Formats: sequence, C-alpha cells, structure tokens
Amino acid sequence: MKKFGFLSFGHHGAEGDAFDARASLHSAIDLAVGADELGVNGAYFRVHHFARQAASPMPLLSAIAARTKHIEVGTGVIDLRYENPLYLAEEAAALDLIADGRVALGVSRGSPEPAYKGWEAFGYLGSEDERGADIAREKFPQFMDAIKGKPMVDGDPKQFPAGHRLSIQPHSPGLARRIWWGAGSRDTAVWAAQQRVNLMSSTLLTEATGESLGDLQAEQIRLYRVAWAEAGHDWEPRVSISRSVFPIVSDLDRRFFG
Repeated sequence: MKKFGFLSFGHHGAEGDAFDARASLHSAIDLAVGADELGVNGAYFRVHHFARQAASPMPLLSAIAARTKHIEVGTGVIDLRYENPLYLAEEAAALDLIADGRVALGVSRGSPEPAYKGWEAFGYLGSEDERGADIAREKFPQFMDAIKGKPMVDGDPKQFPAGHRLSIQPHSPGLARRIWWGAGSRDTAVWAAQQRVNLMSSTLLTEATGESLGDLQAEQIRLYRVAWAEAGHDWEPRVSISRSVFPIVSDLDRRFFG
C-alpha cells in the first residue's frame, strides 16, 4: 500500500433529524480537513441518487478543496448513467483548478440504485440494458475527450472563421490521468486499461467464485496490468481497493462493532 484515504457514503437522516443532510455535509468537510492535517492521502465520496446519501459531489468536493492543502479529493464513483458528460467535464476541470490538481475522479456505471431506471428521470433514455451500462460506456469517451481539451462543437460562423471548433472550458491539464473507472468484473478491468484510465476495484465484484475478495481483486488487478502493458501506454497507472473499517473510539462503538 502506497497511499490511503477514506471513502464515505455520506449517509444522513431525514430532514429535521439530528444528523440530517446539512449535518452530514458539514461533518464530511470537517472530516476531510482533519484528515488533511493528519497527512491522510485522500478524501473520496460515493455518489448515489434517490437515497439519503451523498448525491451530486461537486459542491462538497469544492468546499473540501478550498479548506485543505494536500489531501486528494474525489469520488468512488460518479454514476455516468445520470450525467451529462460535457457538463461533468466542466465541473471536474473547475474542481481540479480549485484544488490545484488534487482531484482523483472515479466514474463508472454505478452501483445498484433504489430507483428503478432512475437515470431516465434525469432525462437519459434509450438504454437497451436493464442496468443502463450501455449509456455509461457511451458517455465515457466524450467525457474523456472533453477533459483532454479536444474540440467538441463547431463555433458560431457569425463569431468565428469557418471550421473553427470549440472545446469545453475551463481546461485543467493533467486531469485526464487522474480519472478512474470503477470495475466490478475482470472484463471491465481489462476495458479500463484499454481506455487508458486508472482502476478502482469495486467491493461489489460480480464474478463470485468462492474465492476471497482479496484473491478476486488481485486477479482483476493482474489482468488490468497485463492489458495496460499490452496497450503500450506511456505512463504508470494507479489502482485502488477499499475495505470497511469501524473505528472503536467509545464504549458505545464497542457495543455495536467490537
């Protein structure tokens, strides 16, 4: 292990509860500030919709970035089924500039959601996959092109010369190498390597074989590294795994988790 951080779901109670959404968000900021002071490497947040958990992450991550100096901030993962890839690219670049290059953004199809095809309520229709995986993968190349600064649209001929094309603004150089794909299978890990992005090994692996989670993740990572080498990419990717940890700091904690 070279670096470690925390990954939070951002759970909260209903409006008016002692630990409601407001309390959860402020607590997350305070946690990240404290982690930064201790030298923790990363503050990452899950993204879930239609649930009392962290949802749109950019406001929270921006607040954390503005109050910290060293800690990496990011997601694990943003559900691309619910996202406009160009708008997400704008937000990601702005966040990375605020954070002075400390963003590590995990994206993917996302985990199972409480809403049935909830992405359709966000306006994203046409999926031929019950899980919407096809929508997520279709959006990903456009998102990556946008954050790389590639031209995305034609300029208005009344304002620009013929053939002039425009890219998403702002642009944050280097952000493309800090994008991660959350993979729940071996095949998806290989695909992530082919896409030239870092690997976020999911705790929800779909290929249960009776082996331990650690062994399954090790095999997934091995295949990812082989595929990366075969693709001939010219930089060293990063790989992350996550584990549940329950800090025992009080007698009450000990009663529940000890």
